[in-house]
Amino acid sequence: MSRRLDRVNELLRREIGNVIQKDYEWQGKLVTVSAVEVTQDLKEGKVWTSVLGGPAPPVIDKLNRDHGSIQTKIMKRVVLKSTPVLRFLHDASAIRGVGLVNLLEAVDKLPKAPPLPDPDPDPASTSDPSDAPDRP
Repeated sequence: MSRRLDRVNELLRREIGNVIQKDYEWQGKLVTVSAVEVTQDLKEGKVWTSVLGGPAPPVIDKLNRDHGSIQTKIMKRVVLKSTPVLRFLHDASAIRGVGLVNLLEAVDKLPKAPPLPDPDPDPASTSDPSDAPDRP
């Protein structure tokens, strides 16, 4: 991906996140924009959105229904040759991350097992002296 496209993605991520934070009320849910991926020609863009504190499908559906007004607000803030048509998608990585942290905490609370004996002792320390090569 080109450096210019990376900058456009980051700028759009920040601005879309600001619009979602300021213009929408989510009633106990935390909605964030984790990433934006626009095509090379800037005609289409995928907006990866994380939702914590409730089900994601209603939030994603609302954002997809309102994508035109969000695009209009973005167009006023970000000057591009063309404003991409936005499609909002659910990013479940935050939920997976929380689940992974909870799993690691549960494993850490398990009782510790005693150390196992070494099944393969060092062959040099247990070598038979008769196996040594003859020295002149």
